[in-house]
This record gives sequence, C-alpha cells and structure tokens, in this order.
Amino acid sequence: MATMIVTEVAMFNIRTMLSATLILDAVLLVALPGRGLQDQGRNSMAGMDMSGGKGKMGDMADMKDMGPSMAAMAGHMAVTPVWPGQPGDEAKAKDVVAQAKAAMERYKDYRKALADGYVIANPKLEQPQYHFNNEANARASDLHFDPSRPTSLLYRHTEYKQYRLEGVMYTARPNSTEEELNERIPLSVARWHEHINFCEAPADRVRDYQAARPKFGMFGSIHTREACEAEGGIFHPYMFTWMIHVFPYESNFKDAFSMNDDVAHVH
Repeated sequence: MATMIVTEVAMFNIRTMLSATLILDAVLLVALPGRGLQDQGRNSMAGMDMSGGKGKMGDMADMKDMGPSMAAMAGHMAVTPVWPGQPGDEAKAKDVVAQAKAAMERYKDYRKALADGYVIANPKLEQPQYHFNNEANARASDLHFDPSRPTSLLYRHTEYKQYRLEGVMYTARPNSTEEELNERIPLSVARWHEHINFCEAPADRVRDYQAARPKFGMFGSIHTREACEAEGGIFHPYMFTWMIHVFPYESNFKDAFSMNDDVAHVH
C-alpha cells in the first residue's frame, strides 16, 4: 500500500510531501511486531476509545505550538496531556536532551548513520526534514528507553547542505500508558504524539491523497471507521508508535521538544 501511494503523490506540495514521508516511515517503523497497519487487533489506545475513530487532539490549545503541517492533521493525531510538574521533571528532561545531543555527534555526517543501519525515508522526494530510521533501535525502544539509541535521526535540508542533522525521534510501543511515557520523558515538559484514524483509500481513488481537500489519508476529512467504510476505504485506528522529537541544538530549552517541524531547529 505504501509504495502505491508514494507512486501516485505529487512532488511539490507540503501536504503531499508529509503524507508520503509518514507513509514511508510506516514501512520502516510499523512493519514490526505490534505496530501499525499490519495490526488491527488493538482498537484502543491508553485512555482513549479508538473503536470508532475517537481520541484526537481535543482543542485548538493543543495546536498552538504546532506548525501548519502538524496542525493540519488535527483529526488524525493523539497528543498526551500536560501533566502537573513534579520535582526532578525538568532535570530528567534536560538529561535526555544532553544524551540525545551526545548520540547525535557521530551522525553529523549522514553517511555514518547509513553505515550504522539507519535508512532514509523516501530520499528521492524533496523534503524540508528527512527521517533516517533504524529498525533495530525501534524494536529495542519497545522494551526500554535508551536516549543514546534514537529510533530516527532528523536531518534538515538546507541551501548549503542536503542533510544537516537537527534532532532525533524516540518511539514507544503504541499501547504505552501515559505513566510509561512519562517515565521516559516527563509529560509536564514534553508531549508525545501518535498518528491515528487513517482511512486508506481504495485502489482506484489513491489520487485523493493529493487533492486540495482530501477525504482519505493523514490530512483527510474522514476520521471514523463508519465514514471510511462508507467510502470503500480501510480504516486503521493507528499507524505508528508513540513518538516524540527532540532538538538538542535549540538554545531555548522549551524549544528542544518543539512540535513544529516546519521550522529549522539547527541554526
């Protein structure tokens, strides 16, 4: 399904670009035990009833710190709530940022990332941000959190450099509880997200993914099982693991966990 979609999408539209990137990430991340499109057994996420396509961002306040690309997926994204701060939360989060920065040092040269098993998600499609995904690290992240082994490296396309390292992405298994996510990175400081309510288009309607007002896909108007099946689509309650981006090169600590991928996080 992923290959077919990428074949059909246009190349010059940010919505199309992000859709293709996410779908290619699905090939590399969710084609693992317990992940994504292959697993229709889990109809609920922690704390959310997903059986009919519920469990999305609750209000505009959730989107105020997001860029337009992520905000456009409002009906297809779940975000962890902000927890009250506890003693030690900020110090713990700062330690994760420090470990992420140390892990990134080796990979400023993207060729070393490739040598260590990272795979570029759709390198032929021009993107402002590229995900280099590591399957072994993704598997390991299901069992324990090791900030020195990020699931993905995030590279920014710049005028002078094709792949300029700007951050990492960590993942957790899709049925993780808020308590488990908080144990990894405190929810008082950062917010995890998961992509949900994906309506896969029928084979003869895949061009809808790139429409100005699509019905299907991550930016589509359909986000319930009933509406999806009525259009002949296949409904996926979720596509990915829980995930979080970390940008250690940001000078302001609050920006280290930014949910805005439309701006550069390396300066």
